[in-house]
Amino acid sequence: MNRDEKAAIVAELNDSFKRAKFSVVADYCGLTVADLEKIRRDLRETSSEIRIAKNTLLKLAVTDTSCESLTDDFTGTTAIVTSYDDPVAPAKVLAKCAEDYEKFQLRSAVLEGEKITIDNLVALSKLPSKEVLLGQLLSVMNGVPTAFVRVLSAVPQKLLYGLQAVQDQKEQA
Repeated sequence: MNRDEKAAIVAELNDSFKRAKFSVVADYCGLTVADLEKIRRDLRETSSEIRIAKNTLLKLAVTDTSCESLTDDFTGTTAIVTSYDDPVAPAKVLAKCAEDYEKFQLRSAVLEGEKITIDNLVALSKLPSKEVLLGQLLSVMNGVPTAFVRVLSAVPQKLLYGLQAVQDQKEQA
């Protein structure tokens, strides 16, 4: 690989790191090509990508980005997962891959510029998806006006029950 090709790879990786909302460093040593392709396909469905590059190029590419804290983890065989959208979906895929493939090791992650531990990444993977959270929020927001309408309708209803009871008493007397 000549110098121009390396510069192009560093520029492309730098652009990926600048756009990424969620980045994960993983060790893929010992995985077969088929396993790696399955991980790649699963991540592609979540608007994420996995890239493999030399550690020296990654260290150059991560400078002046929000992922700069990952520099210490670029050792050995390194795969970088970047997500540009919702971080929960790729976290679910990566946590499942770490369980399924013993040789796929998660090293560290950055979420919105903050370095998080692997335990936090696993906790992130257990969160409901964005659509489910929005649905839950909508049901809570819908519940407030519904309860308010029930309270307002209860006042005339109780008055009506009271008048009906007075009418029944007068009819009996």
